[in-house]
Order: sequence, then structure tokens, then C-alpha cells
Amino acid sequence: MAKKNELPALIIALLITATLLGIGAWWLKNNVFGSGGLPTSGLGSNSNGGGSSGKNPGRLEVATADGRSGRSILPTPVSASKEKGLEAMAAGDYAGAQAAFAEALKENRNDPESLIYLNNAKIGEATAYTIAVSVPVGSASNQGNEMLRGAAQAQQTINQAGGINGTLLKVLLFDDGDDPQTASALATALANDPDVLGVVGHFSSGTTLAAAEVYEAKGLTMISPASTAVKIADAGKYIFRTVPSDRLAAATLSRYVLNTLNKTKAAVFYTSESVYSSSVRSEFTTELLSNGGQVVADIDISEAGFSAGQAMQAAKAAGADVLMLALTDQTVNTSLQILALNQQALPVVGGDSLYDFKILDVGRNNALGLTVAVPWHILSHEQTPFVKESRLLWGGDVNWRTATAYDAVVALAAGIGGSPTREGVEAALANPALSVEGATDPIRFLPSGDRNQPSQLVTVKVGDRSGTGYDFVPVP
Repeated sequence: MAKKNELPALIIALLITATLLGIGAWWLKNNVFGSGGLPTSGLGSNSNGGGSSGKNPGRLEVATADGRSGRSILPTPVSASKEKGLEAMAAGDYAGAQAAFAEALKENRNDPESLIYLNNAKIGEATAYTIAVSVPVGSASNQGNEMLRGAAQAQQTINQAGGINGTLLKVLLFDDGDDPQTASALATALANDPDVLGVVGHFSSGTTLAAAEVYEAKGLTMISPASTAVKIADAGKYIFRTVPSDRLAAATLSRYVLNTLNKTKAAVFYTSESVYSSSVRSEFTTELLSNGGQVVADIDISEAGFSAGQAMQAAKAAGADVLMLALTDQTVNTSLQILALNQQALPVVGGDSLYDFKILDVGRNNALGLTVAVPWHILSHEQTPFVKESRLLWGGDVNWRTATAYDAVVALAAGIGGSPTREGVEAALANPALSVEGATDPIRFLPSGDRNQPSQLVTVKVGDRSGTGYDFVPVP
């Protein structure tokens, strides 16, 4: 029997929802797309997506994220050449934009945004298939740029080879700030633009899960190149990723702890404020306990009054013989504190977020021996065309986030090539027989949408590749 209070409660809930949607729409207009609202662009095909051609002032969309907004999404200062390219794009002067962006890349070839806008300028108003790439370029600007490099290299490789069945690929760029609310609002805008056939994003697992709800409801495929939380596997049929889940990474780390280090008593550091961190902690704990190990100290660094020094004392008092840092890029300073306090006394392992330049640059000797599970490492693939081309493009080594972002774009392109509709892209990627040549390995998806590929271990050693005197290198 229905309760008497249900109808009034429902009405109130609907009013609140409508108000929040209105606020969200206003915020998106003024903060993501600028005060001018959503700009106009090309001809739409149908509600399932498709190519775009020419201009259609009658329909609002997000298309000027291809460079025609006249603004950069990056927080770094824009060179005069790049500014000239952005102004030319905004004016529809695609030849001028090409020349300016080419000059900007001569001045700074390590700028993936300029390369993407150069390739978009080459398309101009011609028919193209459109995808969006959403990354954080504020607080997580290093990670955002790493992902953009992969997207830029993939777009260039695809278009230089003639595009997707003869149609070039256009890439729209967005900064979601690694914020769940921003990403959700952006996902709604992208889902409402019929030209957008797929999305590469987002970065952290919490942000990805928030946006995934929208993509799944609207039937728009999203491929995350960085989010590893296990619960993403349950986000829906339109949600994929080109990284292994935390379950695989945790299993790899657990085997290493038990079988290689011969340690059985772990102190696990995590933050309950992060979906990713909680996922790594849970999966590692399960794997360790299932195989005869113990978690003797379970330490939440987000608890009030947390002290790294006191936590380390508690871990040692509990008899820990190995430290597991299930921490995030946002808590890297805490990881560095723990490494400094440990001074290599106990072996340390961690999740992929610890694959961070700051660990090498600041951690230095204290980080020696830190072993991390990552999806990919360049030294395992040095002779591949992807690695050789990446070094030519960017003037140095790329990391796993670049490789997995490259794979995400390539996978979307393969889906579009099978059928350039939103339903067709999802169906192609969900096909168990799918095998697409990625950066260095075939791209295959499990029924859950997870990448069918194991994690690999890297460890910190003395070296000269990073410029810090220390490097992450593959564990033999």
C-alpha cells in the first residue's frame, strides 16, 4: 500500500530537481562554454550521431570546442602563434589557422592542444566524424596533458592514413576539472549534440562514474583511459575503458608481495574520500587475504587528526613487513611523507597513481624500490612504431596515460568505422571478436567493458631518463 506522504514528497523532489537542472544549465553555459552560450556549427545527421558538414545556425551544439572558440583549455600562457591560430579558427580562416598552429608547434612541439587544433583546421568545414576528449587541466594538468598527447597522436595517425573509411576525425576538447558535477553537466551537453559519436574520458574514477550515469542513460559511448575503480564495470553497456581494473592491478601487486618479496603482513594506506583509493584498498586486501596474507593496519589518511608519523609508528607496532600506498595523485604529498619516514626500511608497493614525476623528483632516495602496478610502460615497447612516433612528436618519452588515451581514440575510431551511429559504436566495441591494434598491444574488451589486458609492475631505480636521477623501470 502506498504511503500518504509519497505524493507531496515526490512533488517536492521534482521541484528541487528542476531547480538544480536550471542552475546546472546556467552554470554550464557561463563556465564551460562561455557567456555566448553553445555555439552553432555543422549539419547534424540524426539522433544517433554521424558526420557534420557546413554550418547550421539553427542548431546549438558544442562544436567550437574544436578550436573555434578562440580560447585554449590549457592554463599555461598561450604563445603569439597559438593565439593567432585560435583567432583564425574563430574567424573561420582555416588556412591561416593551419599556418599559425604549425608555427606554434615549431616553437613548442610538446603541446597536444595545438596539434589537435591543427588537424581540426585541416578539416575545416568538410564532413568529419566527431568525438570529444575530456581531461583535467587544472589541478591535474600533468595527467590531463598526458592524456591529450595520446588523443592528439591518435587523431594524427588516423587522419594521415585517410581517416575512418575516408572520413577524417575531428576531436573536441574539454576541461572537466576532474570534478564530478562539471563532468556530469558536460556529459549532458555532449549527449545532446548528435554529432558527437563517442567520448574519451574521464580521469579519476569518481568523475568517470558521475559522467557515466549520463552517457549510459543517453546512449553515448565513453571510453576512460585512466579510471580503474572496479565499480566502473557495472556502469552500463556504453561504458568502456582502456586500462585494466583495480582488481587486476591488486592481484598483480598481491602476488608480488607474497611470492617475490615474501612478505605477508601489510599496512594499507588509503583515503576514503576517493573512489579509486577505496577500490584499490578493497581489492588488494581481498587478494592478500585470499592468498594467505594479512592486513595488520588499515589506515585512512582522510580521518581527522591523521599524522603520517603516528600512522607509521602504528604500522610498525602492528608488525607490518610491507607498506601498500593505495593513495591518489591528489594525496601525493602524503605518499612522499610516508616514503620519507620509512627511509626504505620496509618495502613499499602502490597503485598506478603513484606513477608520478613528483615521486621521483621529491622522493628521490626514499622512493628507491617503490613498486607500482601500471597498465603500460615505454621501456617494454621501445621498438614499436607508436613509441618511435611519440618521441618524434613530443621530444621525449610518454607514459601509460598517453598510451591508453591513444588506445581509447583508436577504439572509438574502430567502432565508428563499423557503423557511424551511437548504437553502432557500442555494438562494435561490445563484439567479443573485436581486436583493434592499439599503441603497442591489441585492444580487446571484456563483457564488462574492461580492458582485457594485465597490469605490469615498475619499480624506482637510479637512472637518467626522467632528469631527476631516478626512473620507473619494469620489474623483470
